[in-house]
Amino acid sequence: MEKKKYFIVSAEALPEVFIKVAEAKRMLQVGEARTVGEAAAVVGISRSAFYKYKDAVQPFQDMKAGQIITFYALLKDNPGVLSSYLSIFANSGANILTINQTIPTNGCAGVTISAETSEMVESLDEMIARVSAAEGVLKFEILAA
Repeated sequence: MEKKKYFIVSAEALPEVFIKVAEAKRMLQVGEARTVGEAAAVVGISRSAFYKYKDAVQPFQDMKAGQIITFYALLKDNPGVLSSYLSIFANSGANILTINQTIPTNGCAGVTISAETSEMVESLDEMIARVSAAEGVLKFEILAA
């Protein structure tokens, strides 16, 4: 059996049916719709489209629970930047497993962090936004999930 491959793709690049399937799944999960037929009708897809894609479509933030995610950041080589960066992880509830930092060159250092995310007290999107907006963070991305 061939191993499944996964891709992280911006929602804007996906066919509309995938977004609608994800929304229908959300509606069923939170009780906004009682049946697949009801959820499919509300989002504007057929029941067959829902069943065709339901197991293949899942929002990234829903996949984070119990997962180890590897992040990469390019940080300015200024006092306190790394400490501030790490405190965002700590405050989010992510458990840092590994930290690797390159030797700073040209005033910047690359930092790779692997973190276990099942105990996070905020969404992954919220943490990403806080890190991306932090002073001294020049680049921030997810390398692997």
